[in-house]
Amino acid sequence: IFMLARPQFGSKMETVKRSGVEAVIALDISNSMLAEDVIPNRLDKSKKLIARLVDTFNNDKVGMIVFAGEAFTQLPITSDYISAKMFLESINPSLITTQGTDIGAAIRLAMKSFTPNEGVGRAIVVITDGENHEGGALEAAKEAAEKNMQVFILGIGSPDGSPIPITRGSNDFRKDKDGNVIVTRLNEQMCQEIAKAGNGLYIRVDNSNSAEKILNNEIAKLAKSDVESQVFTEFDEQFQALAWLVFILLIIEMLILERKNPLFKNV
Repeated sequence: IFMLARPQFGSKMETVKRSGVEAVIALDISNSMLAEDVIPNRLDKSKKLIARLVDTFNNDKVGMIVFAGEAFTQLPITSDYISAKMFLESINPSLITTQGTDIGAAIRLAMKSFTPNEGVGRAIVVITDGENHEGGALEAAKEAAEKNMQVFILGIGSPDGSPIPITRGSNDFRKDKDGNVIVTRLNEQMCQEIAKAGNGLYIRVDNSNSAEKILNNEIAKLAKSDVESQVFTEFDEQFQALAWLVFILLIIEMLILERKNPLFKNV
């Protein structure tokens, strides 16, 4: 009974090897990402794409950056996918008050976000509509490529343009200082140029799942590196000692009965 209860005490450390890649996702959260030319809108479509991408990861690491007129780290690079999805849900345009689309700042911050591990494939995934581009993105993408980091640009939205609703699904749209409705357009040419400079790929995001599949395939091509990590096991199994004790006692009992010990003559 004690043996089957599997007594445990003490603790131990185990070293395991995992093989994977590293991806830092930079998500544009400027107000133009609220446009509804993709369903339900550019930002929510992007968040769903990221969530499905994280679901495909296995032993890989992911980090998240949000940017508009400036960039900051939303989630340091990690293999904790549950936390990644929790942080993803909290992303909205109110996190950054400075408007704009500083892709260069996002790429430069992404380059600093990877681990120091050698030989691992690294991807910087920028999801943006590319509007109000701040400059410096081409130079940042080239620098990333020189450091063996591939820059993938996911362009979301319509080149024809779309107004930005003040509230979801409403016909009340944002206007400029002159009272004209603001129309936001996907800047595909700029996105393509940045992806080329970053030795990556430009992928257009629409209402299908094609962009997601293409990105998954590209990340799967990256070199995977073995990463050693310590895994803490809280308790150490000790039932083996009891199993041997029970086995020895059973043998002793059999020997005693075989010799017909007088203590058992009436049995």
